Amino acid sequence: MVLTGPVIRRRLALLMAVFFALFLVLCARLFQLQILEAQSLQMRAQAQWTSESTIQPTRGRILDRNGAVLAQSATAYTLSVSPRQVKDPGRMARLLAPVLDVREETLVQRASDTSKGGVTLKRQLSRDVAQEIKALMAWDAASDDPVLGGLYLEEESKRYYPMGEMACQVLGLTTIDGVGQAGLEQALDSYLSGKAGRVLEEIDGKGRELDYSASEYIAAVEGGTVALTIDASIQSFAERAAREALSMNSAKAVRVLVMDPNTGEILAMVNKPDYDLNDPPRDDVETLTERMRNRCITDAYEPGSTFKILTAAAALDSALVSPGEGFFCTGSIHVDGGRIRCWGRPHGAETFAQALQNSCNPVFVEMGLRLGVERFYDYLEAFGLGKSTGVDLPGEAGGILIAEKNVKRVDLARIGFGQSVALTPLQLLCATCSVVNGGNLMTPYIVKSIADGSGELLQTGRSTVRSHPISAETSATMRALLEGVVKEGGGKNAAIPGYRIGGKTGTAQVYVDGVVSTDKHIGSFVGFAPIDDPQVAVLVIVEEADVPIDFGSVTAAPFAREILEQTLMYLGIAPQSDAPEPEQVRVPQVTGMNLTEAAAAVKAAGLDCVFDGEGGVVKGQLPAAGAEMPAGSLMMLYVDNLTEISNNDKVTVPDVSGLSVLEANRMLRSYGLKLQIEGGGLASKQEPAAGSEVFPTATVKVWFEPP
Repeated sequence: MVLTGPVIRRRLALLMAVFFALFLVLCARLFQLQILEAQSLQMRAQAQWTSESTIQPTRGRILDRNGAVLAQSATAYTLSVSPRQVKDPGRMARLLAPVLDVREETLVQRASDTSKGGVTLKRQLSRDVAQEIKALMAWDAASDDPVLGGLYLEEESKRYYPMGEMACQVLGLTTIDGVGQAGLEQALDSYLSGKAGRVLEEIDGKGRELDYSASEYIAAVEGGTVALTIDASIQSFAERAAREALSMNSAKAVRVLVMDPNTGEILAMVNKPDYDLNDPPRDDVETLTERMRNRCITDAYEPGSTFKILTAAAALDSALVSPGEGFFCTGSIHVDGGRIRCWGRPHGAETFAQALQNSCNPVFVEMGLRLGVERFYDYLEAFGLGKSTGVDLPGEAGGILIAEKNVKRVDLARIGFGQSVALTPLQLLCATCSVVNGGNLMTPYIVKSIADGSGELLQTGRSTVRSHPISAETSATMRALLEGVVKEGGGKNAAIPGYRIGGKTGTAQVYVDGVVSTDKHIGSFVGFAPIDDPQVAVLVIVEEADVPIDFGSVTAAPFAREILEQTLMYLGIAPQSDAPEPEQVRVPQVTGMNLTEAAAAVKAAGLDCVFDGEGGVVKGQLPAAGAEMPAGSLMMLYVDNLTEISNNDKVTVPDVSGLSVLEANRMLRSYGLKLQIEGGGLASKQEPAAGSEVFPTATVKVWFEPP
């Protein structure tokens, strides 16, 4: 067939059109690759021929005040594999699974993922495991058919805490990637974490570094160093005492704080139960969350009688009472129709100093009422209550204080002896320190200094005075009164031969489902030493002790004594050389005796006692008969079987003759009685007469005449 000219021209035109269309498609594709997708393709290409490795910085250390290491970064290892270099994932997995303690199926899956240039098989390997892997790799390389090609063992950091559980809630912990997760590790993460570096290298298709390849290296910046005010030695004293208190009292929890009362530096902070920072219970989230909480600053509680320190200081500072002023405890006091009982048997006639030693509730009810709402709240605010202390720890609570405008008379009465108010342990200790250090409320702090990776100082902690709640003279008076509590009162179990100790016990109530529990309490003791120049203050709180007598004088004071004694000796504060060693006496058997017989037997043995409850017969005792105690120590006697006398339904009217209106009113109010005034001057006659038996809240009419 012969093609004519027109046919040839048509076919040539069609062929040219096809080639032109193909040219247009090719141009479009080139435009797409070189213009539209150029950046993406370039990045993919770089990912194929380059390898970027992150250089993790060494996380900074946390030290105690003397340079002892509390937290540091130790060397660990990461095992990675390049799947493109693996010959037989199954055989590799069989060799590595027993060493890594990882399932073979997991290792096969990771080593077979050729879409990735490198895959992590396991992190945070110990030095021993790393050595075992290195030996295995060397053995494999020397074999006729190696299967461990493509494995890479790299160093990384692992957080290590040399002292285990010590101060675990304060230090906190990090994630496996070294990021702060709780406590100071989290709060100071920006200082401790440092800055990561990197290495960029050129590789071939199988992930091997090319000879004479260009590389880029950016060094990591090490994390900073944080020094704390905590003293590891004092912390260890507190940790040991807290463990003993938790065990011996079968308690739910124990909290301990030790502070320099003059500076606000926290020397020790303990929460038990706790956990080992090197092996936290990450599989039990509920337990870990509970034990990570720093309850010394997060949990507020009704302090009970330790709060009487603040009430006493406010009343003395306001000149509303003097240490020698007389009172009379009948076992209870009436306020607005309600009866507030004392904690035990009536104390009878006592001075204010003795009322503090006896921890007499009615007297401190009287102090709260004398102060009045406005003045009392001015002192409470000056003591820092109702707001956070400003400590440099995360998660601090501010406590609970009834709004001043809502305070009723009965609320004021209860606040006076430590109820209807809630404080964190740190708030209570800070306020107590202000009472004994000359009248300065300090801002507590725990971070002494922060330096960067090169050692340059970035931040230093310093002492700050927040307020001056009381005068220096009142502070000196309170130190003497609190020494009397330890010498003669409920704090005897905290006494240390050769040292002058001051302090106060407390037994606070516990709420269960919104109702006050009758068999659960929080026992505590707050103390300081030496009296003339306090250098250390201690607060021990024992929560819900499961023992017959759970007063703070029994559950907390002995352990506070232990901490104080060890700390004073550690600080180089020697006992007085002429102080005699206390005589050890044997505890008598008084269970089953009536109160008079029991008290006489205890006194004859050279000991003192406090009764728990009201009644006529001793039901139990602590310590048990036969134990040895230093002479003058305090026994706790549990009594039961109420008698008519212990009910104290009536009180004896005191004789107010010759007293001024103010003096007569104070005396009658201390008995729970009211005064009706006739005339002015000094008391000359009264009705009912002195010695009459009347019910509390009765009114005594007194005639006053000019002298």
